[in-house]
Amino acid sequence: MDTEGTHDSRETRSSHVPRPRPAGPPPRPVPPPRPAAPPEHPGQAFTTWLRTPRAETEPGIWRYGHRPRPREEPDRIPGRQLISGAVIAFLIGWLIWSLLWNGYLGSYWTWPLAVLTPHAWQVGETAGKEVAYAVVTYVYYALWVAGLAVFSARLGRWAEIWRRYGAPVLHRMWDDTSAQLPVSPQSDPAEWPELREAGAGAAADRLADEARSGRMNDVDHARIDRAWQSVRARPTRLAAFTDTVQRHGAAACAHPSGARDLPLRTARHDLLARQVRIGTAADDQRNPHQHRGAGFALDPGLLGTSLLAVGPPGCGKTSHVVRPVLESLCLQALAGQAAVVAVGAAGAGLAPDDAFDVVIKIGRTDSDYDLDLYGGTTDPDEAAAVLAEGLIGDLAATDPAADSRRAATALAQLLGPYRAVHDRFPSVPELRELLDGSAAALDALRTALEEAGQAAQLRELDARERQSGRPGDAGALLADRIALLDRPAFAGFFDPTGESRPFSLRALEHPLRVRIDLPERGHAEASRMLARLVLAQFTECTAARTDRSLFACVLLDDATHTVTADALRGIQRLRSANAGAVLTLRTLDDVPETLRTALLGAVGCRMALAGVTTWDGARFAEVWGKEWVETRDVTNRQIIADEPFTRVVHTVRRLVTGRAVTAESVTVRKVERERWSASELAHSVPAGHGVLSLTTVRGAHAAPVLVDLRS
Repeated sequence: MDTEGTHDSRETRSSHVPRPRPAGPPPRPVPPPRPAAPPEHPGQAFTTWLRTPRAETEPGIWRYGHRPRPREEPDRIPGRQLISGAVIAFLIGWLIWSLLWNGYLGSYWTWPLAVLTPHAWQVGETAGKEVAYAVVTYVYYALWVAGLAVFSARLGRWAEIWRRYGAPVLHRMWDDTSAQLPVSPQSDPAEWPELREAGAGAAADRLADEARSGRMNDVDHARIDRAWQSVRARPTRLAAFTDTVQRHGAAACAHPSGARDLPLRTARHDLLARQVRIGTAADDQRNPHQHRGAGFALDPGLLGTSLLAVGPPGCGKTSHVVRPVLESLCLQALAGQAAVVAVGAAGAGLAPDDAFDVVIKIGRTDSDYDLDLYGGTTDPDEAAAVLAEGLIGDLAATDPAADSRRAATALAQLLGPYRAVHDRFPSVPELRELLDGSAAALDALRTALEEAGQAAQLRELDARERQSGRPGDAGALLADRIALLDRPAFAGFFDPTGESRPFSLRALEHPLRVRIDLPERGHAEASRMLARLVLAQFTECTAARTDRSLFACVLLDDATHTVTADALRGIQRLRSANAGAVLTLRTLDDVPETLRTALLGAVGCRMALAGVTTWDGARFAEVWGKEWVETRDVTNRQIIADEPFTRVVHTVRRLVTGRAVTAESVTVRKVERERWSASELAHSVPAGHGVLSLTTVRGAHAAPVLVDLRS
């Protein structure tokens, strides 16, 4: 039959003959599809985002729409037990009233009514007295009912049920109703009340119209608000600001690149609070109560103390930490609030080229920019110190000849004379020849100095020639290191003549977005030297800025062999310069052993991701310290009965339960334990999670929090 049915079906479809409908009721008509809700207007979504309150919270909590968690209750009663107790208390009160009303408990409960009311009211001599007695009687009954209700409510904890279940619903309904009420222009951020108060009503009307129509985004709002803050500092700019806003609207005060947003966003951003959400704090007992279940975010106030993230490859350092932070800083740069430098291996996928103003692809012919090897300075001593840190900074802990001060002195003895003659610093091949002690190069430099009458620089050159070849001289080591950059792959780079459009980190006084791609493949050692050089130039240039209103940040996607003693001192100075650094490491073993503890102490934000080793976990556990916790020790001891009847009862109970009769004693005490032990960090952190502690530039701390980086 199955075969015939299949054959009939095929035959029907091939001949297009409709199959006869079986007898029965007519089919129910299919209702027309419900029309879809109209999409929310972009302007309405933007104004809603502006009007959403940002609560002042603990460091690291996502402030947008955050509602504080109810206070912790150690003796919280389970919901099922609470509701069942309330129902039982209500039934008990109902039973007592029923027994009283039906006279099963006697009439003694009506004695106060009989004693306190006049006898004439009770016998009802007149209609008025009868009505009065009825009113008094029902009032008396109501008092009894109220008393029983209070008794049942106290017995069943009705107040706790209202606080736990009823009040939140009422508050939510009130918040929804308040959100639908019209907002006055004086308190509506979408109406720009500050501009109206300052007399720029026309500009405020133009911006409010742009916001309502959807032509303004969060970057535009942050950028124009930044410009308005500068106008408030210098009121003479008010007329120019108003004119610019009236002519360009939301595109006023644009970024030099003309961009008003990034080509792609992968994380959630709140530019009003300058936060980027990186995950959600797990609802774990080890987390602080206020952080559990709340969104977790980073902002310049936290990054200003610098961030260190440690985790094995594939744990999410780049995708869950570096990329969202870089994206947030690029958005803030478009808003005129920050400058960012991202350093990573070529192909790391930090962000597309369109998201940056300057992209330096070292070792590639299609690079539009070059890196200034000397950091844009004209001081030979400063250039020598920075270059020495980049070349041999990682060898200071292992090689006595790799003293950064000696290396800086050796470089300054060559850079100073060369610049005095050529008005520029030497290129990489020229510097290599000078460090190698080439007789032709040194003689040519000496002749040029003598012709220019540079006696002081001649003494520097003579000192370099005397020290060359001595034991402990850093010249040979510097020559070996600079030779790593004197390769055919780098032939068109590090040109001090300016023909290759060199970029200097001195430009970080402007809201720039910079990405530097290092040639990790095939030139690993050169890449590490360049990473140290960029970090040294960044710390030096940010500290020398005259205008520190912009937050500057450098992100090193892989800081292996980049951390040195001088780098740590520079990182510690970033906090006072309105700057910060984000460093990632596969393991703390990539840092010299003498600097591991100092590194954890130099940064304010520390993050251990899933998969760290117990050795790395021990370092984090040591820096995070201990806390007082309450422990409960439960002891069960067997009860030995002396009386015969009690022995029989215990014997029967042992036969039924299979266990001896015991008495339980609970000892509660406070002990000091590690917040996170090395074993917990190595084995108890789930995949895609990380433990993060925070410190703000103002000194506020947040205890280590387990964060789900995937949510």
